[in-house]
Amino acid sequence: MVETKDTAPAATAPTSRDAANWAHPVDRLSAAGVAGAKDDAVTGKRVSGPLQGFGQLWQRSFSVRLEGSDISPTDLIALWKDRFPTFWPKGQRFYAPLSGIAPGEVALLEIAPVPGAPVKLSTGVLVLYADDESFTFMTPEGHTLSAWITFSARRDGDVTVAQAEALERPSDPFDELAYMLGGNRQNDKFWQATLGNLARTVGVSDPVVDTRSTCIDKNRQWRYWRNVRNSATIRSARRTLTAPVRKLTGRG
Repeated sequence: MVETKDTAPAATAPTSRDAANWAHPVDRLSAAGVAGAKDDAVTGKRVSGPLQGFGQLWQRSFSVRLEGSDISPTDLIALWKDRFPTFWPKGQRFYAPLSGIAPGEVALLEIAPVPGAPVKLSTGVLVLYADDESFTFMTPEGHTLSAWITFSARRDGDVTVAQAEALERPSDPFDELAYMLGGNRQNDKFWQATLGNLARTVGVSDPVVDTRSTCIDKNRQWRYWRNVRNSATIRSARRTLTAPVRKLTGRG
């Protein structure tokens, strides 16, 4: 892993060549097209990107050169979309929409905040944009990060480069504190492992993930401190603590 840090301005929202590749605007999300998840913490929520987050604004970029692989960028994106859950670190779950990663679809997630944590964070993402060269997720209310996350591939000379790039703010004051106390490093490890798994799948024996971290805005958006009322972290902890009672009463 190679890591660099700076504080210069960087990317903004994703852009498009074709409006058909964007999700249609919706007031509330629905995860009706997802099967297998134990908990749906997304249906009824609104989307919440970095403009609606509380904490400092960061751009984080993770890229890996697929040295020795002859896979093209478009074939890599097709593979990434089709097998997206399989590249995640062990113990983390991504429940893809039945119709696949396509604009407007919603996926559900179960993520351990730290390895071995007894509480699994239940949340999800909206597929904001998708084409043959990239796809972008946007987080819902309650997610620990208010973010856009874009996955893409490009050619650099004769080598295909895979990249995951996030523009993110911690969603509420508690998430900001957790981010400062190590949540950012856990997040980095998550995407570094994901890019490494993807690279090994296409034949890269010893992938090196380049990590870049840029603080774009050091200010905190105090008008969004009330995001805590939708906190998936608090909701997931409450469900874990009340699980024995719900089991006895048959409430799931």
